Amino acid sequence: MAERISCFVMSGGVGSRLWPLSREDNPKQFHDLSGHGSMLLGTIRRLKARPAGETSIHLIASERHAERVRADMAGIDLAGGRAIFEPVARNTAAAVAVAALETIAAHGDGLVLVVPSDHEISTETQFWETVENGVPAADAGRLVIFGIPPSQPETGYGYIEATGRGDVRDVARFVEKPDLETARAYVAAGTFFWNAGIFLFRASAMRAAFRRHQPEIWEMAERAHAAVASEVSGAYLPQGLYSAIPSVSIDYAIMEHASDIAMVPASFRWSDLGSWQSLLDVSPTDATGNVSIGDVVAIDCEHSYLRSQGRLLSVIGLKDIAIVATADATFVAPVAKSQEVKRIVEQLEKSGRLETKFTPAHDRVLLPGAWRQRVAHWLFEETLPLWSKAGVDERNGGFHEALSFEGVPLMKPKRMRTMARQVYAFSVAKLRGWDGDADRLIAHGIKFMEKGRTKRGGWARVLHEGGAIADGCEDTYDHACVLLALARAHQAGNPDALRLGQETFAFLDAHLEDERLTGFLETSDGTELRRTNPHMHLLEAFLAWHTATGERGYLRRAARIIDLFRSHFFDVESWTLGEYFDNSWRPADGEQGQWTEPGHHFEWASLLVEFVSKSRQADLIPFARKLYASAIANGLNRSTGLAYGAVSRSALPLDVISRSWPQAEAIKAAIALEGTGGPDLKPEIEARVGHLFRWHIDPAPLGMWIDRIDEKGRVVATEVPASIFYHLVTALMQYLDKTEGTAIIYQLPASPQNTRTVDPTALGKATA
Repeated sequence: MAERISCFVMSGGVGSRLWPLSREDNPKQFHDLSGHGSMLLGTIRRLKARPAGETSIHLIASERHAERVRADMAGIDLAGGRAIFEPVARNTAAAVAVAALETIAAHGDGLVLVVPSDHEISTETQFWETVENGVPAADAGRLVIFGIPPSQPETGYGYIEATGRGDVRDVARFVEKPDLETARAYVAAGTFFWNAGIFLFRASAMRAAFRRHQPEIWEMAERAHAAVASEVSGAYLPQGLYSAIPSVSIDYAIMEHASDIAMVPASFRWSDLGSWQSLLDVSPTDATGNVSIGDVVAIDCEHSYLRSQGRLLSVIGLKDIAIVATADATFVAPVAKSQEVKRIVEQLEKSGRLETKFTPAHDRVLLPGAWRQRVAHWLFEETLPLWSKAGVDERNGGFHEALSFEGVPLMKPKRMRTMARQVYAFSVAKLRGWDGDADRLIAHGIKFMEKGRTKRGGWARVLHEGGAIADGCEDTYDHACVLLALARAHQAGNPDALRLGQETFAFLDAHLEDERLTGFLETSDGTELRRTNPHMHLLEAFLAWHTATGERGYLRRAARIIDLFRSHFFDVESWTLGEYFDNSWRPADGEQGQWTEPGHHFEWASLLVEFVSKSRQADLIPFARKLYASAIANGLNRSTGLAYGAVSRSALPLDVISRSWPQAEAIKAAIALEGTGGPDLKPEIEARVGHLFRWHIDPAPLGMWIDRIDEKGRVVATEVPASIFYHLVTALMQYLDKTEGTAIIYQLPASPQNTRTVDPTALGKATA
């Protein structure tokens, strides 16, 4: 009786060698390249085709692609297997360790077959015959790999040198991708095989190999697997534990160190479809050797791969050429050089281009302005009416710090930054045409804020409910928020804002500016720790004052912040923006020096674009693109699509809570970057708005938002903080401006009464 084999499909790759078709959000394994469904689906069907013996099928896939995996696998019986989702990619060693652990947990021990999800194997019978040839060696405790007899010299594959003859041979050595001359020598020798990346082993044998050669990886994977969260949709590995596993391939970690490895020569037809050349080789061709897919007109062409998605592709007189055209990119190269597309991808990523990240497929594109009516209604009919009433402290002055989900004010001390942000938000609303009582609310807020003036003319950090100073610290962050509010209030016609702004600038220069002229101190008392965040908000305020007055002096102030960004804040290697520095603007020690926030990447991106529009320093645009690309690539929870609170410079999540404000800032950044020479970001703008409403706004009571979402999409907020109001109002007002004329103008209906309440516990259940 044939022995049980637990099969594991590794589906975490990006497939950048098939760019521009394969991209980070829609990698190669999800494409139908052969006309028989996605490559992932084809791999599952091949594994299910085993002639005899129990065969459970598991997937190890990126949590980011969980919905796509579930869609592809709908209705397929995995015979006791399940999908296991990685929160972050940790390469193939971690995946193989998880496969062994999963098998041991389910069966005590057993045979394990690990296969890639994106290889083309058209002969299922021969595939399983080859695998079964390796079973006796695996049963004997050997690690078994599978070699493909090379049909021509290939520089894009790894090679295995094997000794002996027959169905099972001994591995002499592994060789990385050789140059062309060496590859020719390998083919001529007859003892070298392409490495198919398929592994067969007994789980206990792989465990022993890890414990001997990579005990750290095994122990960390063991801890992560023990803490896996099992749900109906699959198993989710824990973020913190799994991300700590070293990222290394199984070849480097184990196979190049282990002894007595067996290799089985494959009798099946195989291609890793790792280049447009390989697709030309395996696809049906016309009489002159061309592959034409999509709307293609080809005349006098030979042995060329021609693919178009959308628009007409017309070519004449080509030979041995690959052309792949998508809605937003076209790749052209000699077929023999098509593997070098990775150089294009690397260049695009270095330039901050987003065409490597997003796929403008027709089934994913939202029309510009698709969210206009919902956004307009939420702003003008739900949010502004609620916060202009329930959010205002008519008794004591100022604004409430937070509301409960029932719309009841929570009695808390009042931070100066929150008071200023409310003034700013109502000023923006007035400038955008809101017909509410904006002038009174702006004056009401400023009057209360003035109770917090310090003896030196600065602004206190925190006030008691009635306006007495609770914390007299003069904080640069707060002064930036005050300046921003006063700029917009002046623009909106408040008679006191200009005077107060001038007084605040005088205090800023006298008491908060670093005497060395290297930015600003954290507080007027100074501190060794320096942060970029107050400087970002000062940049925002300086640009707002330039907009309000037209005076170039404010732009010169902004330019000094930009100089700090260029010289200290931005890391050119990781495309990240540091948060914490010492007094000499060197990254702080320990975790603080590695701390980056995706939300601030988005904010800086939009501010840099605004500065460019005023200063003409156009070389800042690539910086803005890189910040956005870095935040999207490394700062998003792949399960929810929301920005994390913080990640390290090496993309490890440090704060897995997703707050509402970074999602709003992502909208602003996409709006700012749209039209700056990069890809068409209009679909991305709609998607970012959709994420904000899906997770933070739609589950909340009318006019409110869910501020905090955990890594599994569950609500962990217990109140609605007023400090977020300005983020949401600003971003969504900009969205309305950006999409003006793209949809029917929304006619505001009469305001409904907001009588809806919510149980936060029920919210958590509803969105879990």
